[in-house]
Amino acid sequence: MLALQSLNVAYGKAQVLRDLSLHVDAGEILCLLGRNGAGKTTTMKAIMGLLPLMSGAVVLEGQVISKLPAHNVPRAGIGYIPQGRRLFGELSIAQNLEIGLMARGSGQEVLESVLELFPRLRERYHQRAQTLSGGEQQMLATARALCLEPKVLLLDEPTEGLQPSMIEAIRQVIMIMRDRGVAIILVEQRVDAVLSVADRVSFIENGRNLETLEAAELRADPSILTRHLGV
Repeated sequence: MLALQSLNVAYGKAQVLRDLSLHVDAGEILCLLGRNGAGKTTTMKAIMGLLPLMSGAVVLEGQVISKLPAHNVPRAGIGYIPQGRRLFGELSIAQNLEIGLMARGSGQEVLESVLELFPRLRERYHQRAQTLSGGEQQMLATARALCLEPKVLLLDEPTEGLQPSMIEAIRQVIMIMRDRGVAIILVEQRVDAVLSVADRVSFIENGRNLETLEAAELRADPSILTRHLGV
C-alpha cells in the first residue's frame, strides 16, 4: 500500500532521516515509537511532501508520490492529522469539513458518513473551530482528513492532552477505519495506547528504523520497550 524507500531528509544542513524504510498495508495500523527528536514527525511531513527528500522515495500503490507537489499528495489519497491539529480556527466545523471534501471532490454522502462517526460535530456544525474543546478539535481534524476518503491515514500524537473519554472516541474511529481497509500510520507517545491498537510497531532512533515488530511480541515481552525507549 504505502512504502517508504530509503528516505534521507534534512532541515537545512541537519540531516534527520537516514535511509529510513517502512511499509504499511491496507487494513493495518503501524505505530512509530521513538524518543523525542527521533524523526517521527519528520517522517510524516516527508510522506506529505512538506519536506524535500535528499534521496529515496515514497510509493503509494506502486506510484511514486514523492515527486508530487505537496498540495497533490492529499489528492492521491493520503489524509494527515498533524500534531496540534492545524484547524482554521475562524471557520466553522462545516467550513473546515468543506475544505476536506474539496481536496478530492468528495460529495455529500462522504460528509454524512463522516458525521455519523462524530455526532458531536453534527450537533455543533455551525460553531467556530476555535471555540471547541481540545477533544472536539481533534475530532474535527480527524473528520476533515476522513473527508478525503483516504487510502492512508497519518496521525501524529492524536491523543495528546485529551481526557480519557475523548481518547477512547478517537481510538474507536481509528479501529473503524482500519476495518474499512485504510492503512494507518500512528505516532503516539502513550505506549498503552499504541499496544491497544497497533498491528505492528516500528522503533525509530536518530532517523533510522531500528526494527519493526508485531505488536503481540511487545505485549508479550515489555523488555523490548525498555531496551528501545528506556521506559
